[in-house]
Amino acid sequence: MLKALLAAVTGLALPFCFSSAHAQDVLRVSAIPDEAPTELLRKFEPLGAYLEDQLGMPVKFTPVSDYAAVVEALAADRVDLAWLGGFTFVQAREKTGDAIPLVQREQDQRFTSTFITADPAVESIADLKDKTFAFGSVSSTSGSLMPRYFMLKDGIVPEQFFDRVAYSGAHDATAAWVQAGKADAGVLNASVWNKLVEAGKVDTAKVRVFATTPPYYDYNWTVRGDLEPALVDKIRAAFLALDPANPEHKAILDLQAATRFVETRPENYEGIKEAALAAGLLK
Repeated sequence: MLKALLAAVTGLALPFCFSSAHAQDVLRVSAIPDEAPTELLRKFEPLGAYLEDQLGMPVKFTPVSDYAAVVEALAADRVDLAWLGGFTFVQAREKTGDAIPLVQREQDQRFTSTFITADPAVESIADLKDKTFAFGSVSSTSGSLMPRYFMLKDGIVPEQFFDRVAYSGAHDATAAWVQAGKADAGVLNASVWNKLVEAGKVDTAKVRVFATTPPYYDYNWTVRGDLEPALVDKIRAAFLALDPANPEHKAILDLQAATRFVETRPENYEGIKEAALAAGLLK
């Protein structure tokens, strides 16, 4: 029933097994909802089929309603593998004590956030005094935490500086809000912004980039810490084996906005943890 429902929602014939089998028989996967659910499913479909082939087991992808739900699912052993932002990884690591970041895209080693506006008078964040501003999700690394952290370092407290601060819930929603005039400016994942521009889903005659953050570590694929080590090794190897010279692999990588995947480790996210503590978002 769930498989049929998701296929109807997305218009896709999903090849994955949506059974209730134990994690050793089915790899249970989820992702932070930083884009629309239909987009997340579309992006995951070929990757899921590839993982099924490489691991020799069915893959079950379960979308969630918010960022916190992914962290809770990992902590409760309801998910084995999850696509997380840097901040949600830190939250998962804090909550579980042993969540393992396996791989990230090359660009996630030097990720950035993009500030956008449709106001021709805005040339810098300083020009947004007493205007409205949109973040993505409160738990988003690139759509909230790191932009906020860099603003705080510059002496800007968003709730005091802007007339109103709002949370759109997702990067594509932030772009839509700014284009529609629901916010004077906003900030989002630089990769999503580029994808929206390339797809013609944002009118660059109206909306433009006026600032970019310094780089930081961001997204990764994380597994729960008590997953069978041999399976963890196979998952890592499957991601690292994706080769852009292989047309089928390149199609998978393109949907993930990746050139290739590289290994990562918990230490890479210490800067994100420090930013979360400084912003009062981590106890």
